[in-house]
Amino acid sequence: MAFTHRRDGRAALLYLLPAAVVLLALMAYPIYQLVVISLYDYGQPQASGAAPLRFLGLENYTTLLSDPRFWDVLVTTIGFAAFCVAGTLFVGTALAVLASRARAVPRTLLFVAALGAWATPTMAGSYVWLFLFDQDFGLVNEVLAGLGFDGMRGHSWTFERFSAFGLVAAEIIWCSFPFVLVTMYAGIRAIPGEVLEAAALDGASVRRTATSVILPILRPLLVIATIQSIIWDFKVFTQIYVMTNGGGVAGQNLVLNVFAYQKAFAGEQYGLGAAIGVVMTVLLLAITGLYVRAQRGVR
Repeated sequence: MAFTHRRDGRAALLYLLPAAVVLLALMAYPIYQLVVISLYDYGQPQASGAAPLRFLGLENYTTLLSDPRFWDVLVTTIGFAAFCVAGTLFVGTALAVLASRARAVPRTLLFVAALGAWATPTMAGSYVWLFLFDQDFGLVNEVLAGLGFDGMRGHSWTFERFSAFGLVAAEIIWCSFPFVLVTMYAGIRAIPGEVLEAAALDGASVRRTATSVILPILRPLLVIATIQSIIWDFKVFTQIYVMTNGGGVAGQNLVLNVFAYQKAFAGEQYGLGAAIGVVMTVLLLAITGLYVRAQRGVR
């Protein structure tokens, strides 16, 4: 039995080896270049060849870690990403359960609408949401004012910090939940009917069946969906940049990716921007590793 298990493991590794080689080749060199740039004084003069590179070692990282602004943006990014991930998982999973119980026509309409949101380009989706929530011509303000909320007439959703973050988070959840919906729906449909019938015969309630039977079966898919959402939402850029006009009033809606863009391109400090990118990569790997380890401990 152990020999068969080892043989199957080796066969799986052989099948995965070509994909691993391609991924390593595509990722190793860009990451290497990112790390190298972060170790130099690399600005516009160096990029254009007008000035030589000057090796700084870890000075860019020291500058970054001693900047209170960086820590504020980091905490904001983690909180914002956590909210988006939780919202995406909740909406996607809830709709997956609903789709598994709906009839064919409503289920088809749900999937068409969800895949339409998923297929919408990020830039286009951001501008559509901005138009819907526009201060003067937005449909949302008009509807709310028509329902008696007169204070919403002319209301700016992007002026205040939390209002702007909420609007961006809603757009991110809207364009991200279809992945969770499709993934969890496939997992729910793959659960054998005999398992659910056995739980019902044992007298398990709907809540007990969901937490003790369905959730453990779906945990591997939930781990995949969570990791994907963490990666997507932690490094969000387009929605924040477009919907808050580059980071909000006085930079109140900055996240790490936009902060790195401002340092690297607006500030022409490419080395410092690369250092932010390296820190983001390390944080993503650490968060993903801790989450996977925690899920293994639950089993």
